Amino acid sequence: MSENASTARLPVAVIGAGPIGLAAAARLIERGIEPVVLEAGPSAATAVREWSHVRLFSQWSEVVDPAAEKLLAPTGWVRPDADAYPLGGDWVARYLQPLADVLGGRVRYDARVTGVARAGRDRIVDADRGAQPFTVHVQHADGSEERLLARAVVDASGTWSTPGPAGGNGLPALGERAASAKISYRVPDFADPAVRSRYAGRRTAVVGSGASAFTALALLADLAQDAPGTHALWVLRRGISGSTYGGGAADQLPARGALGLRAKAAVEAGHAGALTGFRTAAVEPDGERLVLVAEDGRRSEAVDEIIVLTGFRPDLSFLDELRLGLDERLQAPLALAPLIDPNQHSCGTVYPHGANELAHPEGAVYLVGMKSYGRAPTFLALTGYEQVRSVAAALAGDHEAAARVELTLPETGVCGGAGLFDEDAVQDGGCCSTPAEPETRTLGTGPKLIILGAEESTDSCSPTGGCC
Repeated sequence: MSENASTARLPVAVIGAGPIGLAAAARLIERGIEPVVLEAGPSAATAVREWSHVRLFSQWSEVVDPAAEKLLAPTGWVRPDADAYPLGGDWVARYLQPLADVLGGRVRYDARVTGVARAGRDRIVDADRGAQPFTVHVQHADGSEERLLARAVVDASGTWSTPGPAGGNGLPALGERAASAKISYRVPDFADPAVRSRYAGRRTAVVGSGASAFTALALLADLAQDAPGTHALWVLRRGISGSTYGGGAADQLPARGALGLRAKAAVEAGHAGALTGFRTAAVEPDGERLVLVAEDGRRSEAVDEIIVLTGFRPDLSFLDELRLGLDERLQAPLALAPLIDPNQHSCGTVYPHGANELAHPEGAVYLVGMKSYGRAPTFLALTGYEQVRSVAAALAGDHEAAARVELTLPETGVCGGAGLFDEDAVQDGGCCSTPAEPETRTLGTGPKLIILGAEESTDSCSPTGGCC
């Protein structure tokens, strides 16, 4: 980017005040660069608040960014027990909101980004493009609009707002929108009486095959113990094989492995039936109930509710005037995509990466956090924290630090957690019986792999599709 002196004095626009967006702001401040964080919701971590009932698979030690902790320390903030596993709500109350409070006026709430472009240049124009600042269009909750100028854009808006549909071809099934009152795209919180009554004693189709689907099946099986008649119909696009339920006790993420075993137990106990090789083409009414129709014409039994847990995808609509280099399948940055492609990485192994892999033809634009993974699964907060450390270094002109990828992980990856299983069941020796002592690795550009996630999981640490 050949920015001019006046552009260099502008702030960096960070889109999203979630875990990675707030960490990006902390890293920029550490580098002497002013951020402005634009959050569409009314408070920090709006998406995390929506899955506040879910326990993370990662420990507190793995979900607090070091630069953020430095900002919090002078306020008297006390770091939670490093070995404990927070609920999403704990993460917000004890870390994310306090961090946003420390950032103060740098975080702007009810500020939805509706477009980003080069000032005076649409995506076609080449002339003097790199010297122009970015113009960020923002819509506020009262309907008013604002235009901000920025020297760079860090998009940490995540994917929570754009869940995948039930349709087997990536598009909503016919009738899916019309049946929206009976369809949820989130793991239910059965501690909420209204939510509990919606599913108790009723038949529910669960569409999906990752950790989120496992969680929903396990929760519905638990509900069936108290509410007779509660039953789940598990709708899978593939058949059931030895790998359907994950790695079980051998999983490098014990919480995820335990979820798979819980899902298997729900099926074997008769609390859930499985409909395999079923690619949904339509959702049709059947009286007060719904029926799913497959592309091959098969019809499901009638159900009262549908829970669709088929992953998430990035919202790229407001970046349309920027020149992004995205993989045609995953919608992830071109250099990152082959490293995270689930068609190639069956064990969730991810090459350490930073600003170089996240770069786009449009200089000084970075998609970070869950959004950087596009439609790929298995994202961890530690990965996002490392991304924004590298990006902040690059924006500060410290290209050596930007290229030096530093990860602090347990020896075989972040693999602890509670989720829906008894915390005491986690092996004392760490994951897969390896030592639980962390190992610090400084990695260059050689062909090394760090295990960051696990196969078939939409989310490697919580049934949300988000990061942890």
